[in-house]
Amino acid sequence: MLSSVLRSRRAVAANIEIMRAFVRLRRLVMAQTELVRKLNALEEKYDARFKVVFDVIRKLMAPSIARSKPIGFQPPSGSGSRITLKS
Repeated sequence: MLSSVLRSRRAVAANIEIMRAFVRLRRLVMAQTELVRKLNALEEKYDARFKVVFDVIRKLMAPSIARSKPIGFQPPSGSGSRITLKS
């Protein structure tokens, strides 16, 4: 890891924080899994009247897909003109 290469107090501290971040991430994933399991159990227990509620909860639990902007220069659309270089 980082601390074994750099051998400084700062590298050791950074390594510890990285490990703590992964532990928190694992706990978050486990909590999400537990929530899904409980929701499935509730859905089996109740009838179709609550189907709308369960659908909304599942939609809220789903990760949102954020559209990212394309990287790089994008010329304005509709400009239609091209710049040519004279030699």
